Amino acid sequence: MTSTNPTPAGQGASYAAAGVDIEAGDRAVTLMKEWVGKARRPESIGTLGGFAGLFDASALKGYRRPLLASATDGVGTKVAVAQRMGVHDTIGHDLVAMVVDDLVVCGAEPLFMTDYISVGKVVPERVASIVKGIAEGCVLAGCALVGGETAEHPGLMGPDEYDVAGAGTGVVEADEILGADRIRPGDAVVAMGASGLHSNGYSLVRHVFFDRAGWSLDRHVEDFGRTLGEELLEPTKIYSLDCLALTRATEVHAFSHITGGGLAGNLARVVPDGLHATVDRSTWSPAAVFRTVGELGGVERAELEKTLNMGVGMVAVVPPESVGATLSLLGERGVDAWVAGEVSERGDRGEAVALTGDYAG
Repeated sequence: MTSTNPTPAGQGASYAAAGVDIEAGDRAVTLMKEWVGKARRPESIGTLGGFAGLFDASALKGYRRPLLASATDGVGTKVAVAQRMGVHDTIGHDLVAMVVDDLVVCGAEPLFMTDYISVGKVVPERVASIVKGIAEGCVLAGCALVGGETAEHPGLMGPDEYDVAGAGTGVVEADEILGADRIRPGDAVVAMGASGLHSNGYSLVRHVFFDRAGWSLDRHVEDFGRTLGEELLEPTKIYSLDCLALTRATEVHAFSHITGGGLAGNLARVVPDGLHATVDRSTWSPAAVFRTVGELGGVERAELEKTLNMGVGMVAVVPPESVGATLSLLGERGVDAWVAGEVSERGDRGEAVALTGDYAG
């Protein structure tokens, strides 16, 4: 027989005593409303606080055969840098970039996103700051933020710890899907410059800077022209509207979002059997942060290239006659772009993509 001791009056268990503050969550929702309200499209229905986000699908009636595209992602251990710096309004921008730039690879226009923020302790101002970054990213991507969830996980996460994830939906005409089946010998590989490390490889980057080199986030790095922390938190570039503008202005055969796996690994995902893409490293000079990671950590070039983007965040594969228009349009939109390689018959070469030469500079 099990005996129990009565709980003294006024000392009963509660959700708050267990570490979950519902009132703090409500305050966070109030603070984030302003930012969510800015990340809307005409098709957005309802307001923040419902059980589900709503989007008016009648907007798709103008499509001949609309296909919905879906993508989900996070930002990896880059959140650890944001937490250490106490800067939380850029990590959401990274989250949007990782999702919408996957969607646009097939030619899909991002329509809306939802987010999931897990925290050890709800600090309303911090949560609102994260959502601010997500909303601002959605504005840059041309999509709506239609909903999300903030979950408090005491005992599982520390009070200052959090993680973010997001899911997005886009739409593309069935006969306009981009990808490997469109690529032909002679196509040009057009690289688009990255804003920095983006949101991949941070486990390696943190190991090199913090564990091996012992650098602090407030250390000013001459080659970066700013502190280490500022360099590491540089937001991921969002290419979705630039890529969509290309598809509307000229012929594009494929895009490749350069994330985990590096340039060769991600470009290989859209190179069809029988063809081969050659990318010439001498056509660009990676930013100083890539060289610094390699030198400080003694990281071999092959390891850097399969972990980091090395200065290329997105690739467009276009026919030769579209190169001029592609470079011109991207230049007008402020995107650094250049011809980095070409597609040819694979022949007896086993790999789909080869990086050749040495980086400029």
